[in-house]
Amino acid sequence: MSIHPTAIVAEGARIPESCTVGPYCTVGANVVLGERCELVSHVVLDGHLTMGSDNRIFSFACLGISPQDLKYKGEPTQLVIGDKNNIREYVTISRGTAGGGGVTRIGSSCLIMAYTHIGHDSIIGNHCILANGATLAGHVTVEDHAVVGALNPVHQFCTIGTHAYTGGGTTITQDVLPYSLTSIERNNRAYGINKIGLERKGFTSTEIKQLRAAYKLLQASKLNTSEAVAAIREKIAAGEFGDKVAYLADFIARSERGVIK
Repeated sequence: MSIHPTAIVAEGARIPESCTVGPYCTVGANVVLGERCELVSHVVLDGHLTMGSDNRIFSFACLGISPQDLKYKGEPTQLVIGDKNNIREYVTISRGTAGGGGVTRIGSSCLIMAYTHIGHDSIIGNHCILANGATLAGHVTVEDHAVVGALNPVHQFCTIGTHAYTGGGTTITQDVLPYSLTSIERNNRAYGINKIGLERKGFTSTEIKQLRAAYKLLQASKLNTSEAVAAIREKIAAGEFGDKVAYLADFIARSERGVIK
């Protein structure tokens, strides 16, 4: 095991021999690391934190810290992190709160860039990118393959849909539609599907064509949102739209804060 002599590792922390703990890191007693994790330097791991394998945590990141919630009274809540994540400099990730389910979750294969904050009880999926300075309030959900742009504040209880891409500086106060491009440059509106991103992820031309048609019903028709979703479901039932569009319709139907159109 490679632990730098300046690092402070509390008794009870579970660190496999394949891990590297760099200079001036602090690891709390309730921290459990998977194989081959690397703490570059000055990293703080606190609270009931469980981390999978092959994660790399860069300098001055603070993970598993107490939630920024005045209702928090020291309950033994958790932060759970998957595998193969890159968590860059000065990232802060709070553990959960008793009132919010008790767990903050980060998936696998994510890139969380410098100065990002992930608040308590948030859920980040797999293969997500959170760009520099993304700021997620508590109870935020980011679905698989989504990209949160630089300096994006995200209101609590918002969901960013799968394969969505949000532009830098966009303030997010409602749910972001799956597969969409959403940006402050267009007055905080979704202005189409994330075509290039979807192509890179292996979506077929038919799937992209169907998503374009569904978005046209949502954005360019005279139908309101409920009417547009009903029209989309009719086309799903008729076999004109497939499972990707069905997910879009279900996402809108279960949204509690409304969606950015």
